[in-house]
Amino acid sequence: MVIAERITAEPGKLGGKPCIRGLRFPVAELLGLLAAGMTAEEIVADFPYLELEDIPAALNYAASEIGKPIIAAE
Repeated sequence: MVIAERITAEPGKLGGKPCIRGLRFPVAELLGLLAAGMTAEEIVADFPYLELEDIPAALNYAASEIGKPIIAAE
């Protein structure tokens, strides 16, 4: 299921975690690499199945998710 541009989630793949383009590469892992200081070019060189366009797509998805309000359970 496509949940954002270049971002998919499937119940049977990585427990439904958001992934890049249906690959077994979670958005969270990509964000972790960026947080560790890797550049987009370094990431694509280390993971050749990723594309440069995947990086801003993951960042946009993360930004949209973090901006959602948290609703407390009643």
